[in-house]
Amino acid sequence: MKRAFVFSLVIVLLASGVAATPQRKKRPPKAAAVKTATEKPSPFFDAERLAKLSERMKSFVDRGRAAGIVTLLAHRGKPVQSLAFGVQDLESKKPMAQDTIFQIASMTKPITCAGVMMLAEDGLLAISDPVEKFLPGFATLQIREKGDGEIEEIRKPARKITIRDLMTHTSGMSGGYPEGFTELFSKRDRTLAEAVEAFPMRYLDFEPGTKWSYSNMGIATLGRIIEIVSGKRYEEFLDERLFKPLGMNDSHFFVPEAKRDRIATIYRLDNDKLVKADVDLFRSEAKYAAPEAGLYSTAPDLFRFYQMMLNGGVLDGKRILSKLSIELMTANHTGDLKAGFSPGVGFGLGLAVVRNTEGTFRLNSIGTYGHGGLWKTYGWVDPKKELVGVILMQRLSSDGDLADEFNAFMTMAAAAMAEGKKD
Repeated sequence: MKRAFVFSLVIVLLASGVAATPQRKKRPPKAAAVKTATEKPSPFFDAERLAKLSERMKSFVDRGRAAGIVTLLAHRGKPVQSLAFGVQDLESKKPMAQDTIFQIASMTKPITCAGVMMLAEDGLLAISDPVEKFLPGFATLQIREKGDGEIEEIRKPARKITIRDLMTHTSGMSGGYPEGFTELFSKRDRTLAEAVEAFPMRYLDFEPGTKWSYSNMGIATLGRIIEIVSGKRYEEFLDERLFKPLGMNDSHFFVPEAKRDRIATIYRLDNDKLVKADVDLFRSEAKYAAPEAGLYSTAPDLFRFYQMMLNGGVLDGKRILSKLSIELMTANHTGDLKAGFSPGVGFGLGLAVVRNTEGTFRLNSIGTYGHGGLWKTYGWVDPKKELVGVILMQRLSSDGDLADEFNAFMTMAAAAMAEGKKD
């Protein structure tokens, strides 16, 4: 993510009470020895370079950049390297593990969009449908912008916003929430229906389809459309249609009490020191699933989701989406519009997509797609190299999708592919 976007999210969170809690400064513990879950050495990767990747990830924890890090790298559907360093909580010193549960924040967005595509394949909606077809209140949406002489003009948009606009962040809907709902993300004390009903109260920022602007409200609206069309709660629909079929057994919007001891603590990087952030880890009173940023998950679960996409919509013989839907989701829908939070990317349906050479700065291929999350989580698929990568931390900082940890992991993973071993 670009700094400006991350700062805006931080401001929203601070306004919602998600601020750092003063703690006595502690020296970070040395990261535990490398833990791997590699079944056997891969002939497609240079073992020495993989070892260097492990040491580099370990160094971030040793330096106090993160309490702990979990990574998973897979090639052609098989894990090549799975790592867990450090601890999931600095006070308890519980070791980080592959099954540690993370709040993955905006990595939820492509999962919500996958749910929309399932309903499209069921013939229950089309991504070209106007949003007001399902949510009549959106017919009242207006734009507020400055005209000649800096005079504000309030008017109807030139066209209706569509489901596709929401999925590509080109709807004109703001990234924040309306008045009265500014604490929605932190408190999650309203239902999805209550929140989305209020969204048309906020003016559009621009004409639909003319610009790209990251919109949490837009993705949340998709979640409500899933509820209306399917007749089920958003989280129930995804559990039945996505998580259970894929075996994503540790992916939840509301984590069962029995699993809460596996949730990693979120820290804030403050003057190069980790300070515990005032973020509700368990959200035991939450009503709002947050289709834009509310999922808890693990590295193995996320690997299964991304591998399904790399496979063209199928995993372990179970068809989740058609190959055509995956191709549509991972195409660049934003053309030459300035989009995303990394150089050289456009946006597909809920995913950033590398569209030119500028976007290959981490040795990834054109066509690579993925998404990050606020608390430093990231997942990507490189179809050309047949790679899936997941890196998970829990840190609030301003480096977004260009965090050193992400850059190092992706670059070193690609560089570790052994020359002459592509087939």
